[in-house]
Amino acid sequence: MIQSWLKAFRLRTLPLSLSGIILGSFLAKKEGFWDGYIFVFALLTTLFFQILSNLANDLGDSQKGTDNQFRVGPMRAVQSGEISMKAMKLAVAIFTFLSLVSAAILIRISAVGMTKQVIWMYVLLAVLCVIAAITYTVGKKAYGYHGFGDLFVFVFFGLVSVLGSYTLYTKTFNPEIIFPAITIGLLSTAVLNLNNMRDQVNDKSSNKITLVVKLGKSKAKVYHFFLVLLAIISAVFFLQELNTFRYLFLIPFCILTLHLQKVNNTQEEKDFDPELKKVALTTFLIAIMYAVISAFS
Repeated sequence: MIQSWLKAFRLRTLPLSLSGIILGSFLAKKEGFWDGYIFVFALLTTLFFQILSNLANDLGDSQKGTDNQFRVGPMRAVQSGEISMKAMKLAVAIFTFLSLVSAAILIRISAVGMTKQVIWMYVLLAVLCVIAAITYTVGKKAYGYHGFGDLFVFVFFGLVSVLGSYTLYTKTFNPEIIFPAITIGLLSTAVLNLNNMRDQVNDKSSNKITLVVKLGKSKAKVYHFFLVLLAIISAVFFLQELNTFRYLFLIPFCILTLHLQKVNNTQEEKDFDPELKKVALTTFLIAIMYAVISAFS
C-alpha cells in the first residue's frame, strides 16, 4: 500500500516543483538575505502543493474517464485499482489541510518586516495555489480540460514560485528577478506541453481539450520550440552577473538544444515521455547550479 501511495505522489515531478523555490531563495541569498526556516518551510509547502496537485489530477482524470486503457503515460493509482476513489478523495483533503498549515507557518515566520497588505497577499496566494492544484482536473469547469493548464503552470511554477520565494526573504520586489522567473515558468510549461503531446490522442477522445489538442502535433512542436528558446534567452539576462561562472550554464543549454532536435524528430507519442523527464531534470539542474555557484561567488 505504501508503494501505491508513493506512485500516486509521482515523486519524479517533485524536483521540477522545487526548482523555482530553490532559485528564488538563492537569488535572495546572493543579495545577503537568508533564513533557514523560511527555506525549509518554502520547500515543504511546495512539496505539499505538488503532491496535492498530483493526487487531485489522478482523482479528476479518473472521474472523467481520461485515465483509461488507451492512455500512453504511466498508469495512475485510481485507474489501476490500487487506490480507491474514496481513499483518493480523503488523501486530497489531507494534503489540502497540510498545504494550508505549512503555508500558514511559512507566512508567519516570514511576516517580520512585511506590511499587512503583503501578508494577506501571501494568504490569498496560498489559497489560490490550493484551488489551482485541485481544479486542474477536478470539477465540471476544470481548467486543464479547457486549454488553460499552460498559463497556470507558467504563473504558479514560474512567477509565483521564484518571485514569491524571493520576496519572503527580502520583503521587496526586484524587477530583475522576473527573468529567472520567466525561465523556470517557460521550462515548466514545456514539461506540461510534452506531457500533453504524449497524451494527445487519448485526451482528444476523452474531451480533454489541452492546448496541444487545440494546436495539433505540428504546431505544438513549434510552440514547444519557442517555449524552450525564450526560456534560454531569458536565462541569459540574469546569468550575466555570474561572470565566468555563467559559462557552466552552457551544459543545460546544450541539453535543451539537443532536446529540441529530438522533439522535432519524434513521431510516436510514447517517445515524448523520456524528453519530459529530461526537461524537468534540466530545469532542476539550472536551479541547483545557480544555488551552488551563488554560494561560492
